[in-house]
Amino acid sequence: MFLMQRFEGLAMTLNVSDEAKHAFVEHHPDDCRAVGQILDRIGDKWTVMVVGALSNGRLRFNAIMRQVGGVSHRMLTLTLRALERDGLVTRTAYATIPPKVEYELTELGRSLIEPLRVLATWAIEHRPTMERARAEFEAVKKDE
Repeated sequence: MFLMQRFEGLAMTLNVSDEAKHAFVEHHPDDCRAVGQILDRIGDKWTVMVVGALSNGRLRFNAIMRQVGGVSHRMLTLTLRALERDGLVTRTAYATIPPKVEYELTELGRSLIEPLRVLATWAIEHRPTMERARAEFEAVKKDE
């Protein structure tokens, strides 16, 4: 099965294996919990945006904050710590005055870039349909 997706004007083809197609059919409760825990981390709004910011390379804290936009200092700190804890980001502190700290995606973190691009493409493509569905749902609920 081939799925065609667009991202930033580039076309890419994803080949979905038979094994992947059946991943949600043949599952075990422990696997579902594990997937849920991982999706809680990588599906978080700020995580997606931080991974996107770091996808072009190493950045300092304030540069990440500017690129992400709208994130508080505390939330960015918590997000970066969680990403570091999960092995998705490395934090390098330099013994300089003032202190210099840089963040960079690990190999594991870089492996998230492509799936997140596919998800972003899907979201952009289907946003109008979802907005219409929400409006219709709200109209029905309002009339009840």
